[in-house]
Amino acid sequence: MEIRYEKTTAPKQKPDEKALGFGKYFTDHMFVMDYTEGEGWHDAAIVPYGPIELDPATLVLHYAQETFEGLKAYRAENGEIKLFRPEMNARRMINSNRRLCMAEVPEEMFVEAVRKLVDFERDWVPSAPNTSLYIRPFEFATECAVGVHASRKYKFVIILSPVGAYYATGLAPVKIYVEDEFVRAVKGGTGFAKCGGNYAASIAAQTKAAKLGYSQVLWLDGVHRKYVEEVGTMNVMFKIDGEIYTAPIDGSVLPGITRDSSIRVLKEWGYKVNETNLAIDDLMAAAREGRLEEAFGTGTAAVISPVGELYFKGETAVINGGNIGSLTQKLYDTLTGIQWGRLPDNYGWTQTV
Repeated sequence: MEIRYEKTTAPKQKPDEKALGFGKYFTDHMFVMDYTEGEGWHDAAIVPYGPIELDPATLVLHYAQETFEGLKAYRAENGEIKLFRPEMNARRMINSNRRLCMAEVPEEMFVEAVRKLVDFERDWVPSAPNTSLYIRPFEFATECAVGVHASRKYKFVIILSPVGAYYATGLAPVKIYVEDEFVRAVKGGTGFAKCGGNYAASIAAQTKAAKLGYSQVLWLDGVHRKYVEEVGTMNVMFKIDGEIYTAPIDGSVLPGITRDSSIRVLKEWGYKVNETNLAIDDLMAAAREGRLEEAFGTGTAAVISPVGELYFKGETAVINGGNIGSLTQKLYDTLTGIQWGRLPDNYGWTQTV
């Protein structure tokens, strides 16, 4: 892929690595590339970070053809910069784009664009403990027309953001509200795709949960409102009677890369992982009976996030005394150890930039 480079004439001052937060700061440059039906992808460039001008009739503004991804670059103790399974993000974006009838970015092109931009902005990869460079690739329809149809033009963009912990509380267990009024997704819909519309539809429940003092929403299935699916920003897993339970990837749940990595590690440790429909009533019963030993979310942003409390229909379930469980901690230490290069990568998951 031929990439044009345009260096900024006004570099930004880098933020304090000890107070990055999440998604607040952005690097000096971004990757952009256009697609035109009949021509394919063209005009790839790394240019100064800045506004994107859109015509008022741009299709994405009216019919929401938009997809995105999220991954990270990590600075190892020896100064090397590592990516974690970027090819998995590329494949997931292909599936998302296919569902929304959008132009697909080939896996090799996606990974090359990520690697070239991260390399160009390598000075922005933070080195403070538990910090990383968040990578946000996204694509949207750019044809100008009013009328529902698949766009004939698209723009693919990658922006970068140095980040700290996703939750301000770090690894402190989060409190989760179980939503049984609104639904996030149904089979046959776009639940497995990473598209903006899924997240827009989740905000009402997230707002309701926040008013009740809960940081995240646990979604139930959209048909029966009975089976546990995923948390708003994470897949979720439960340790019950020594076994792991998580929702299956069957059309309404996002196929998380951290989820996949966690399952592989847990199985190697000898745990039985049940990818099955788990009823919320059975989950709450397990909590009441002391059989729900640990719960945690898995996702790129937080990696592993312990769950300390569930609230469902007036009942509160406190998990492991509200403390992080030993398995949750071990899984977090293992995955982050691989990502930051502190532990050997026996899976071939990391790539050095």
